[in-house]
Amino acid sequence: MIPGGGQPNMQQLLQQAQKMQQDLAKAQEELARTEVDGQAGGGLVKATVTGSGELRGLVIDPKAVDPEDTETLADLVVAAVQAANENAQTLQQQKLGPLAQGLGGGGIPGLPF
Repeated sequence: MIPGGGQPNMQQLLQQAQKMQQDLAKAQEELARTEVDGQAGGGLVKATVTGSGELRGLVIDPKAVDPEDTETLADLVVAAVQAANENAQTLQQQKLGPLAQGLGGGGIPGLPF
């Protein structure tokens, strides 16, 4: 309900939406630069991804390499990457969650966010 029964100020609403969109873009850029790690096998395999989920690095301890059992190594790599991506998702929720709530959860119809 608008005090005095007037209409909402569309210019003000658009400015607020534009600022939220800018804040969201800034947070997404920050996520793309931030790196998070995940590991498996007690640290035998470590994966590094960006906050947006891009794989940036993979470190495999020589103790994890058994030429007779490459399946276990593959499983450790997958698990480390999944752990890193879970950490990236947590970071995304921390950075983007408040912005999404500011948009009312669904944004404003017709606007690209």
